[in-house]
Parts: sequence; C-alpha cells; structure tokens
Amino acid sequence: MCGINGIIDFSLQNNVHRVASMNKAMAHRGRNNEGIWKDEQTNSITLGHRRLSIIDLSSAGNQPMHSHDGRYVLVFNGEIYNYKSLQKQLDYPFKSDSDSEVILAAFAKWGIDCVKQLEGMFAFALWDNFDKKLFLVRDRLGIKPLYYYRDENKYIFSSEMRSMLASGLIPKHLDQHGLEDFLRYQTVHAPRTMIENVRMLLPAHYVEISETEWIEKCYWQAHHTEQEIGKDYKTIKKDIYQRLNEAVEKRLVADVPFGAFLSGGIDSSIVVGLMSKMSNTKVKTFCVSFDEEEFSEAKYAKLIANRFGTEHHDIRLHPKDFLEVIPNALSAMDHPSGDGINTYIVSKVTKEKGIDMVLSGLGGDELFAGYDLFKMLNKFNNNKWIGKLPVFLKSNVGKLRQKYRPSVASDKLFGLLSQKDWKLDYTYPLIRQVFLDERIKSFLKKNELSENRVSAAFKSLARQKDFRKMPFLSQISVAELFTYLQNVLLRDSDQMSMAHTLEIRVPFLDYKLIEYVLQVPDSFKYPHSPKKLLVDSVGELLPSEIVNRQKMGFTLPWQIWLKNELFRFCDERIESLASRPEFNYESITKVWRQFLDNDPRVSWARVWNLVVLENWLQEHGISTFSSLAIPSLDSKLV
Repeated sequence: MCGINGIIDFSLQNNVHRVASMNKAMAHRGRNNEGIWKDEQTNSITLGHRRLSIIDLSSAGNQPMHSHDGRYVLVFNGEIYNYKSLQKQLDYPFKSDSDSEVILAAFAKWGIDCVKQLEGMFAFALWDNFDKKLFLVRDRLGIKPLYYYRDENKYIFSSEMRSMLASGLIPKHLDQHGLEDFLRYQTVHAPRTMIENVRMLLPAHYVEISETEWIEKCYWQAHHTEQEIGKDYKTIKKDIYQRLNEAVEKRLVADVPFGAFLSGGIDSSIVVGLMSKMSNTKVKTFCVSFDEEEFSEAKYAKLIANRFGTEHHDIRLHPKDFLEVIPNALSAMDHPSGDGINTYIVSKVTKEKGIDMVLSGLGGDELFAGYDLFKMLNKFNNNKWIGKLPVFLKSNVGKLRQKYRPSVASDKLFGLLSQKDWKLDYTYPLIRQVFLDERIKSFLKKNELSENRVSAAFKSLARQKDFRKMPFLSQISVAELFTYLQNVLLRDSDQMSMAHTLEIRVPFLDYKLIEYVLQVPDSFKYPHSPKKLLVDSVGELLPSEIVNRQKMGFTLPWQIWLKNELFRFCDERIESLASRPEFNYESITKVWRQFLDNDPRVSWARVWNLVVLENWLQEHGISTFSSLAIPSLDSKLV
C-alpha cells in the first residue's frame, strides 16, 4: 500500500518541486521510502511515490520503478494477489520479488489488456517513454482511490486530494454539484469530488493520455461473467465457500505482521475463522470495545477469538478516549464524510500494536443482502401496485404519517409515496438519501437541484447489457457496491487506515466471488435470517450466538455528545457554515435547533454531516462559490 502522484505538463515546465510537495502532503501513506522521477528528455512528466512496504521489503521494490529496457515507468498503490502466478507466465528478467515489477512485465507483454489479468486492489500510473503516453488505472471495485485534474496544458493525478492541492496548481473552489451530492448522501459520488474540476477515476476504468488525446474505457462489469452457478442450493453453497476461502487465502500473502479486525459480527467472524484454518500461527485479532454494555461488542468478538484460538486484542476505550481523537480524525479526512471515524480509531490502535496489514469483513452486507434496505426494497418491489396508485392519494397518506408520527422514517415514506412509481430506479436512491431535496433547496436557497447522482448511477447501470436480467436482490447489491460501498465505506476505509499507514484488505470484494454471488437466485438469498446464503455456505464455522445476534455496528453515544461534550465544537461550525453567503442561515441553524430540541425528524447523523462539511472546508482552505473569507475556527473540544 502506497501513495502515488504525478504531473504531465506539455508546456514542458519543471515540476519536480511540485511533485515533492505532493509527496510530502501524503507522507502518512508510506514512510518506508520516497521516490521522484522526471523525464529528463522533455520535462513533460514527473512521477512521485510514497512506499509502505508489504511485499518484498528490499530497496528493489522502491518506486518509481522502471522496466528492464527503460521503456516503462510505474508508480503503483495497492496489492496484486496473483502476482506469483502471473510471474510464471512472463518471460521477463525480474530484479525483485515485488508485485509492482509484475505489473511492468505484464504491461510489456499484454499492453493495457494486462489489467484484465490482475487480481487485487490497485491504482497505478504507467508512463510509456516510447509512445509518450500515460495510463491511469483503477481496480474493479474502486478499493484504491485515484484522483485527477486536467486543463489545457497539464494533467495532475494522486491518491489523495490534499496531495493534489499541494501542487499549487489547482484552485481551491467547492464544486456546486458535489456539495448537493454531499448533502444528499454524506459523500460525493465519483467521478465528481468536493473540489471543482478535481475528478475521481471510476472503478474498473483506465485512461490513456497523450498530448492530443484522453481516452477513457471500462474494462469490467460485475454482472458480465463466464462463471456458471450450480443448479442446486447444495452446489451453490459449496462454490461460494470455495471462492470465499480462496479470496481469504490470496490476501494472506505479506512480508509484514498482519491480523484482522474482529467485531464479532457475521462477516468479520467468517474472515477470522477462515484465516485461522489456513494459518500456521495464531491470527492476531483486534476489537475496539467499551465498558458500557450497550455500546460494546466485546463479548461476541471474544467468543470468536476463543473458538479459533486467536491472539486477541480487546482494546477497551472510554467515550472520553474516543472524544479526544475526533479532531485528529476529522483532520485525517482527505474527502469529507459523515462516517469513517470508527475506522480511524480501530486503525490507530491496531497500528500501535505493530500491525501493518489487516483483513476486514467489509462488503459482506452489500453482497449477501445484509442491510435492512434489502428487505424494504424487496417489499416495495412485491407491492408495485401501490406505487401505481395516484400520487395525490399516496402523498396524502404520507402527509398524515408525517403529522401524527413525525420522524426521519415518516419523511422518507412521504418521499416514497410521492414517487410516480416504485421501481428500483426511484426507491433505491431515496432510501439511501440523508437530507431530502426540499430541505437541501432550503439550505442552498435554490428552486432546483442538479441531477441526483445515485439516480444517475443507477440509470447508467441499468443501461448495461443484461443488468435487468439479474435477480432483484443482485440489482440492489450492484447499486450498493458502486454507490454507497465505493463512495462512502471504501473511501473512508482508505483515508482513515492510511492516516496510520495501515493496509486493509477486503476478501468479500474478490471480483470472482462477486461475479458468482450476483447470479444466485433471490430464492436462495432472500434474508429470512441474517445473510442466510453466506451463513449456510460456511456450514458449522460460526456458532449460533453470532448468527442470531442483533446487528450493532460500531455504536457510540453521538446523540449525547453533540449536546454536551461536542456542543461548542458543533455549534461554532454550524454557525460558520450557515454564515457562508451561499447558505440560508435560518435553514441551517433551524436544523441545529431542532436537533437540540429533540425533534425526531432530525437525527444526530444529519447534524454531524454539516459539522464535518464546515470543518473540512476550514481544514483545507476551500472557498465556496464566492471569494468571501470565512474566519478560521480554532476551538477545541471541551
């Protein structure tokens, strides 16, 4: 795991000092080595790299890395899990045992089509000295980030936006459409970001850049596969277990100490169980827990640790300990997010125990229908006739619910009843929305908003060949994988773990496993019990106490904190955001007052999104649509 960046400048300016600044801005991503390379012949390209050594710890794995003939230069972030098997297929004079050099050798043999051979998580830039072209590539699921900026003369790319800004070449202006997207979904969906003209390369895409061309192509779609699923439930379970087992095994290749996050939930428990079966040593497991029983998953994690004989680290924290790291966690946010602080704290304590790489259960809920929204959307789908009733009739029912049972759920139900149809195109984007459109219009003093990015993403998916032929729950899974998972969970996982130079690997996002599970009929997957298909596929691996436990997540007393210990911190940021000229002061502060008055229509998470947004704008010096300066905030937590 590393950080990459670079500048292509066809005006032939020397950008070494700028790339050095970009490297420095993301030093946390890799402290083992730093490298910079410039094309001495033309000055047209400069590449930078920060290295976190995981495979081949020797200096032979340092980057930027050159092919043996000097034609290609690579900067690479991620891991290629099948690099050993690829190495055997390549007639190449290897000088290292690194997966980075395998990419160079594979590109020399297959060209850009080599990406179809790579299994792993990756973002890389490869410069062709002969053809004077740069290739930017991102992995199939978007596990590793890759941002870029382009204008008439230059292209800038990096693993992080803060590094992009450190180049000094990008105006620090807020993207208006990105702001609307954030208010809707607590994130900005690729390819847009929160910064104007800074884009994120889409998952499973590559770009070919020359002085005259920008060619972007998609090289993989989740629902297009040559795999065939079993004809009966027994065979399907066996196939899933085999693919999941292989996915875990591939991700255990490392030359550094590694372990696993263990919450005691189904997904992390399965990962730990499979790791333990194939490891010659005790698996190191990590759980952050609290003395307060209502917030702690410690007993479930301990149960799994005992079952598989792991070297378990139950890291007990008091809420006060967590509060103290919140400012640093917010500062670590390269891109604003309403989530992620949980990952920051568990990554911090894991790294402090000497671990450089961990496996995580991330992705299990999205792939195996683990969220309640799968049940909810399935219910809407089975009652489409209600959706076809006249809108005025349905919306009136929704208004009555809002009046007599005011809540966030009632507001969303009104939104659903106001839709002209209950197709997934309409229901999914609304179910995932944080602030509804009418509220956002009030925030931003607008009559209309830009196109809903989740709706647009779903329409794009639906236009792909055979998408509608997938089982209904699999359509939801694909939507989850390429909206919420990619743009919230994976982005948070990367930025918060790499803040501590910790690599996270995610077996449930193995693309071969995904391709297979998406074909499984709903009748085998429908969540009558928690992730039934997944649990049945691993047989006796998990005890019933884990399978049947109530889903908790990483729960904290945010509702209380925002009104007490975090009150001043939040109040100042709400006030500052509301005072920006593009925002409606009364509308923003009204939400804050409603929350403080225990209005059931305003949850702590909605208020926290606004706090995070303003804090991020301050941290990164981002101006909104006008140049009016906003005073900096220096208040600390009480």
